[in-house]
Parts: sequence; structure tokens; C-alpha cells
Amino acid sequence: MLLNRKKRILKNLEASFGEEKTEGFNFDLIKRYNFNLKQSSDTQILSDQTTDDLDFELFFRSVDRTTSKVGQQYLYAKARTVNHSSGKFDHQEKVIQHFEKHPEDRLKIQYQLQKLNNQQAYYIVDLFQEELDEKPHWYTLIPILSLGSLLSLSLSAVNPGFVFLFLSFFAINILIHYGLKRKTNIFVNSIPALLSLGAVAKKMSKYDFLKRREGNIDSSLRAITTIRRKMSVFKLEQKVDSDIEAAYWYLLELIKITFLLEPLLLFSSLDNLRFKSKEIEQVYRFVGELDSIISVSSLRYGLDHYCVPTISNDVRKVRFKDMRHPLIPNCVPNNVDFEKSVLLTGSNMSGKTTYIRAIGLNIISGMTLNTCFAKSAIIPVANLFSVIRIEDDLMNSSSYFFKEVDEMKNIIQQTGQTTCSIVLLDELFKGTNTIERIASAKAILSFLSKRNNHIFVSTHDIELTALLKDEFELAYFSEQVTNETIHFDYKLKSGVPGKGNAIRILEMNGYPKEITHDAKSYLIEMERG
Repeated sequence: MLLNRKKRILKNLEASFGEEKTEGFNFDLIKRYNFNLKQSSDTQILSDQTTDDLDFELFFRSVDRTTSKVGQQYLYAKARTVNHSSGKFDHQEKVIQHFEKHPEDRLKIQYQLQKLNNQQAYYIVDLFQEELDEKPHWYTLIPILSLGSLLSLSLSAVNPGFVFLFLSFFAINILIHYGLKRKTNIFVNSIPALLSLGAVAKKMSKYDFLKRREGNIDSSLRAITTIRRKMSVFKLEQKVDSDIEAAYWYLLELIKITFLLEPLLLFSSLDNLRFKSKEIEQVYRFVGELDSIISVSSLRYGLDHYCVPTISNDVRKVRFKDMRHPLIPNCVPNNVDFEKSVLLTGSNMSGKTTYIRAIGLNIISGMTLNTCFAKSAIIPVANLFSVIRIEDDLMNSSSYFFKEVDEMKNIIQQTGQTTCSIVLLDELFKGTNTIERIASAKAILSFLSKRNNHIFVSTHDIELTALLKDEFELAYFSEQVTNETIHFDYKLKSGVPGKGNAIRILEMNGYPKEITHDAKSYLIEMERG
């Protein structure tokens, strides 16, 4: 029976390699590890603004091929953390190469990882990221009451009169057991999952090619083993719950109440958990990193086109050949090959914003997963900022324009002469009047371009092309209107577009001739000045 189940799991793992997941994504739980991560001097954790701009959660759904919930949390944090240190992908590529030569090792490891593919595994992070409770000042009563229950129950077999003493202890223990239930419930998920994590990591640690030189995973595994026996009662409860064995659950609950097993074992182990948090995190990261590496390998296996990028120290070196947007099926490929920052123009739906988002997602994927959706890529070591999708914040009485002003101020403050940054912008200040919008956008873009930034910005304000032609390279997307159809080729072109087709599109959509005639007349007058 067990052998057949293992064969079935291995068959499913092999069949799903390279395929997108079909399961649901609970991002509240997936984000738990990333939520408390701290940004170091050589990393940048992508802001909520940037992840919203680039549809990061949709992107994550498309690239996540992890087997465990631990790996899923780790991959999410990895994909949101731009790491600037050199050699950061050496271990990943070494492991991927091994799996390509020895797929049987990958399957064996994935079989172990799927043991952590349950909801409880999401809560392991609580054991090293959250502040654990101290023992209550009256904790010494718990072992006394537990021992009293044991003795009175034992003596009841000799003298039935001790039953009343046992029932007294039992009544007190019920109050304590359920009074502390809120504290102990926190660990019902995390501790059983921690024990499973330790068991899985122990089997993985036997593969020498998985170990990093700088980490001593064996000593961290021993630290988890020290709390294994005391915490086994939590694992037992998890098992009977999952098997829906009500009778066993009631029996176990009676035993735990009688001898106060939950608070006795939990509080006696809290110090171990508190002082071993670094070791627990190291084991978590060991398993999470491995699963994320397998995920990257699976992602590449399922792609028709991808490349491993070349990393440059020159912020101006942003180069993509046949770059694609990873979320658009049959996406039209485009190149990115500019010496200066880029000002994009063109009509609505022609591809400007999609192009900018494609650049952002490929930079994120290249800097965090060492994988780009292009034939070749050169990307710089740089921070990434964006202002593309801005919404009114009515709860905080913040209008669209003021929200955009705040975001742009943050970018100006966080970019400088020494920090290399890539900045993605779409339609600056479209919430204000035309003259001030153009003036403000020109001033900000000129200011940013003088710093160590590489900017990709789209606009409908054709006046900016004349104002910024010496500082920015100019490019555009366009469409063709023939007869009664509009055709978008989604191909980037150099220079400035000719006349637009907006009025022609109004005509095609049956607008009254009076409107389209007036529009043409006003256009001629404005062009004459």
C-alpha cells in the first residue's frame, strides 16, 4: 500500500515538472516569511508599489514550481529581494546542473519536500520570527498538579477514596488547560511542522552537493532534534486531526488535560525554541532554498525561450534580445538596447506600458532567479523603482495626484549619485493640467537622468520628446488604421510617431460627424499654434 502510494506520488512529481501549478494561492500565508525580513546593505526588498505596478502576484503564480509550503514562502521572499552580492547564483546553478544529470536525485528530494506541502508548514516561521511567550510566573504549579493527578489516579486503584482527590485535580487542570489554550494553539501548527522540517532536512543533508561551504546545517539539525521528544504530543494531535478520528482525539484530549501535557511540555521547551531560533531559521532556509532551486529548474524546463543573464556593473547596460512579457501568451518579442534613458510615446493599447512592465519583470527575474524571458540579457546591479499604477487612497484622503507626488518623492530620495537604480514610469502626473504636468515631468526626468539612474518612461505628451531629446533616447509604439480595422504590431520603433489616429478611431466607432469634424478643425488650429 505504502509502496504504491510512493510510486503514485513520484509519478505525479515527474509529470508536473515544468508545468504551472493549478492549486490556489493563499498570499496571506505565502508572505509570512517575507513580511518580517529586514533589508540589508546589499539587498533591496521590492516595495508594495513596485510589486503592484508589475503584477507581481500574477508573476509569482506563473513561476512558482515549488513542492513544499516552506519552499513557496522562501521563493516568494527570494523573488522580492534583489541581491547585489556577487556569486549569489553559484550554488543554485551547481545544483541545477546536478539535477539535469541526475533527475532521480531531484525526484527523491521532491518526494521528501512534498511532506511539507500542508497548511501547517506555513507557520514554521513563527518559531524564529515571532517573540515567544515567557513562562507564567506560576508555572511551578503545573508539574505539581500533573504529578498530583498521576499519584491520585494510581492510588485510586488501591483506595477508591482517592478518586475524589483525582477529580479535584482534574477540575483544576481543565481550567488551566483551556485557560492556556490560546497560547498552546499557536504551536499546534508550527511545532509539528518543525518536526517534519527537521526530518526532511536530515534526509537532504546526506547529499553533499546540496550543502554550502559557509553553513553548518548538521549542527542546526541537532538543535531541532533536542526538542523532538517533548514536542511529539503536538505532532500526534495533528495526525489524529487530519485522520478525523474523533474517538482518538477525545482520548488524547483527556490525557492532556489530566496531566497538563500541553503547557508542561510547551513551556519547558520554550527556552529551547527561543535560544535555537537561528538554527531553526537556518534549517528552514536550507530546505526553502533547495525547493526554490528545483522550482527554477522546473520553470526553465517548461519555457520555450529563456536565458541566464550576464550581470553588469554599468547601470546603463540594460540589454535584452527578443524580450517577452512572461504573463502574456504568444507575446511579441522586443529588444532593449539603449545607451541612455528612454522616453516612450504612442497611442493607447499600442504596448508602451506592457513593454515597461516586461523590462521590470525580466530584471526582477534575472536578479532574483537568474533567469530571463529573452534570448539573451545583460542587466545591471541596481535597485528597481516604479510608478505605473496609482490609485486614489480614499481611506487616507489622498487623491491620485498626491499619491503620485509621494511616490515620486520617495524615488528621488532613494536614488542618488552612488546608488545605481532602474526607474520605470508611466504617464507622470496625469492627474493635473497639461502645462504643469509637462513642466513638472520634464524637470523630474532631467533631475533623475543626471543621477546614476536608467529610466524607462512612457507618455502621451509629445511635447516632452522635444524637451528631452538631448537627455533621452526616443522610441514609440504605433498602430495602423485601415478601412474599419485597427492593427497593433506591438513592435518598438526608434524616434517619434507621426500623426495620431485618435480622431480616425472616433470616426470608425460611429461618432457624429459634427464631433469628428470639429475635432479635426481644433487639431489644425492647435498645430498652427
